[in-house]
Amino acid sequence: MALDLTALLAQEFSLKPWQVQNTVQLFDDGNTIPFIARYRKERTGELDEEVLRKLHERLNYLRALEQRKQEVLRLIAEQEKLTPELAEAIKAATKVQQVEDLYRPFRPKRRTRATIAKERGLEPLAEIIWAQDKDPAQLEALAAEYVDEAKEVPDTAAALAGARDILAERIADDAEIRQTLRELTWRNGELVSTVVGEDLNGTYQVYRDYREPLRRIPPHRILAVNRGEKEEVLRVQVVVEDQEALISAIVKAVLKDAGWGQVFREIAEDAYKRLIAPSLERELRNELTETAEIHAIEIFAKNLRALLLQPPVRGRVVMGIDPGYRTGCKVAVVNEYGDLLETATIYPHSPQKQEAESKRVLSDLIDRLGVTLIAIGNGTASRETEQLVADLGKVPYLLISEAGASVYSASPLAREELPDLDVSMRGAVSIARRVQDPLAELVKIDPKSIGVGQYQHDVNQNRLAEALAGVVESCVNYVGVDLNSASAALLGYVAGITAQVAKNIVAYRQKHGPFKSRRELLKVSRLGPATFQQCAGFLRIPESENFLDNTAVHPESYELAQKILEAVGDREALKEADPEALAQRFGAGVPTLRDIIEALLKPGRDPRDEMPAPILRTDILSLEDLKPGMQLKGTVRNVVDFGAFVDIGVKQDGLVHISELSDQYVKHPLDVVSVGDVVDVRVLDVDLQRKRI
Repeated sequence: MALDLTALLAQEFSLKPWQVQNTVQLFDDGNTIPFIARYRKERTGELDEEVLRKLHERLNYLRALEQRKQEVLRLIAEQEKLTPELAEAIKAATKVQQVEDLYRPFRPKRRTRATIAKERGLEPLAEIIWAQDKDPAQLEALAAEYVDEAKEVPDTAAALAGARDILAERIADDAEIRQTLRELTWRNGELVSTVVGEDLNGTYQVYRDYREPLRRIPPHRILAVNRGEKEEVLRVQVVVEDQEALISAIVKAVLKDAGWGQVFREIAEDAYKRLIAPSLERELRNELTETAEIHAIEIFAKNLRALLLQPPVRGRVVMGIDPGYRTGCKVAVVNEYGDLLETATIYPHSPQKQEAESKRVLSDLIDRLGVTLIAIGNGTASRETEQLVADLGKVPYLLISEAGASVYSASPLAREELPDLDVSMRGAVSIARRVQDPLAELVKIDPKSIGVGQYQHDVNQNRLAEALAGVVESCVNYVGVDLNSASAALLGYVAGITAQVAKNIVAYRQKHGPFKSRRELLKVSRLGPATFQQCAGFLRIPESENFLDNTAVHPESYELAQKILEAVGDREALKEADPEALAQRFGAGVPTLRDIIEALLKPGRDPRDEMPAPILRTDILSLEDLKPGMQLKGTVRNVVDFGAFVDIGVKQDGLVHISELSDQYVKHPLDVVSVGDVVDVRVLDVDLQRKRI
């Protein structure tokens, strides 16, 4: 019986079958996840984006599983070995691993000891042993019949060894036996690591003589030992102390006659040690790694979301400084819209040490261009540059993570946006713009380069890229995009808009001037009705004559929105409106009514404005100023499995260990804090030598 995907997904996600059916249909019709989550709530039963993404991923897995099942059924049928029972077992499988276990005996093999034994005509002898219906005392005599010098079976010992090889492989290929041993290994196995190479920095000291039960290892430790193994510093193994229990489990599964116990004990031991154990070790480590990678990607995704949704600092002329020593500090000033006004290079630090001249240049730019905020990149020489700005004392400043700025600076997009600037100066512009609108600027950078992950270089890069692209898409559509000011990079993440269509929108804008309505989008090359339906609700036009074009109300609901306004009188009266009564009156869904009312009450709303504003500083702290017991305000820069790193205004972020995050038990730091949170911290310890807080 083939799997009922609807029933299975409904059960796994605790949903009603109609929700799954409708959602799958929406996916298959080419709708994007942000569009479904926002504008098809009645069809899905108000499933949020996170559930939709997981449902979509699981649906793809199950469909790929069904495809693999059909392929395996065909391959076994071609060998004329497909029994009704085997076909049923394959069709009922819910994991790829189960299908592969069932296919294993029929898979084409390279030459093994078992295949060589079969070539030498020893399979009938193996069948006699397997049947266990003869007297085991006659085994030598039975084997003597298969001695044949021409077939390289010189004596009975060689004949019996070949027969045992055939049966060891048969046992190793048995799906039920493999599953039993897999479960026993998972329950009783340990991951063991020892140092075998040079660990110059002591990075893997904790894993020198490390062992931990497989079922208890936290994901970050899996990725750490994998990295150590890859760097040839660690030797890593799966070890089961009580191997006897696993060998006995095999004997129990295959033994029919106690008299054959010793024979099958030897075969089981060989099958386990030579064939099953190495194979299961690979499988279980792959499984552990996959689980750890999924976990690491989820952490990165949550951190990235929090970072992208940082509140914009609006209405300020910002000076961005990309610090440096020998090559100087690059300075760029942008107006409140992010347009570049002027650039300069100053050399306040060694070797030039032109501090007075540097201060004069900065003061002149601040006074002449009306700078009201300075953003300093947190890389090389940031500490000294911060001191320079603090000494200047003219305007507040903040430290900005410059992760990915160099990646952006050298990108084709940066060359296109800032063709007259050299690479290093583009970084200063990016740092300034990150303050004004973190989302609009950070979407120009490969998410992997933004620096809020954990072991991001050790995980499956395709899966990571896909997950992070989903986060960026989700954030962009959650916030909404100003159609007349957004870059092609930002527009490319709007639901339904491809990179080429994004470029076409910008080209249309440059040729015809600002868009006057959402409907005008249909004049853009390659943007047809289907794309318009997906993207229109996420694009905003503040200048439009129709104020609905500056809300999250979809054009398909404009008529309904107007009816609602006419029914209640004006926008102010909407606060008291009853969505359920209006939904009944106009024959619409309650979720859609609720969303329309919320959008009408706050046209042009940016949900990021409700987040805490970044900390602006005017003075400076050094590592040496910190003393245990000091209480400070800080900004969470990264969250990992073992705690959170907090920027308190010194060059080095401080670690709040998971055990110090709360007075209550904390399962994971993300349950308590997110990237960008402004928090109160107390200094517990400062290690000046190792530069750790």
